[in-house]
Amino acid sequence: MLRIVSLIASASEIVASLGLSECQVGRSHECDFPPEILALPICTSPAFPVDGSSSEIDQQVKQRLADALSVYEVSRHVLDALRPTHVITQTQCRVCAVSLEDVERALTGWVTSRPKLVALEPNALADVWTDIRRVGAACGAAERGDEAVAELQRRMRDISARALEQASRPRVACIEWHEPLMAAGNWVPELVEMAGALNLFGQAGLHSPWMSWQELAAADPDVIISMPCGFDLARTAAEMYWLTGRPEWPKLRAVQAGQVYLADGNQYFNRPGPRLVESLQILAEILHPEVFQPQLEGAAWRAIAGLIP
Repeated sequence: MLRIVSLIASASEIVASLGLSECQVGRSHECDFPPEILALPICTSPAFPVDGSSSEIDQQVKQRLADALSVYEVSRHVLDALRPTHVITQTQCRVCAVSLEDVERALTGWVTSRPKLVALEPNALADVWTDIRRVGAACGAAERGDEAVAELQRRMRDISARALEQASRPRVACIEWHEPLMAAGNWVPELVEMAGALNLFGQAGLHSPWMSWQELAAADPDVIISMPCGFDLARTAAEMYWLTGRPEWPKLRAVQAGQVYLADGNQYFNRPGPRLVESLQILAEILHPEVFQPQLEGAAWRAIAGLIP
């Protein structure tokens, strides 16, 4: 019988898309969707408080990594008690989720069930589809993996086709961190292009790049979308002072035109799993409101018009 432990939020969503949530017996502290997994035992914890400001979190993460320490901790005893047959983690980012090294250390000599380790590697959109198939194959559900990918791709094609029919091609800056300033990379540039817009910062398949305020001001985007990694809408709004307090902010075209938006990066854009379809829908609703009804507005994104201090 399958006994799956997911140590990354997107993996829990992948497991659900394969119809295997009933086989999941453990989760990470960040796995919170679908809701039925919330009652499962938690196998990880952050290695430092995560309620600080953008700048404070950045400093703590950089210090931990500089000291060759993980930013997350794995509970070996909880893992062992769950007797997993499969443990899913990732290798893409040491900041986004528990690393492969952390899990391997926890499994070595501690987890008596000798589970199969499934490591996801999402760098670009195509990798997400590969990872879904990888989980399906590892869990004996390869056909379900193929079917899930086909359906997700079909939904994305439908959204993208409608978006690309529009004449407007707004120039978009997606902000993944406020202080220091970081643009969104990996699969987000692909989503922006699929939504019928021009992505100004970050490259598909590459990690999110740091950027300067001079670069942002020089590009002067038509639209700015803030989607900090790990932040929901409320926390993103609370951290906007890092942007609005800058002297460059009120001069930006997007600010003057009221084209500044907040998106729930934690639930959508930062999770390389099935809900990247909803992430594309969010972009389409923001960029082409004349065509796309605001199905996710309020819950997943919202506008901040005239945000000038």
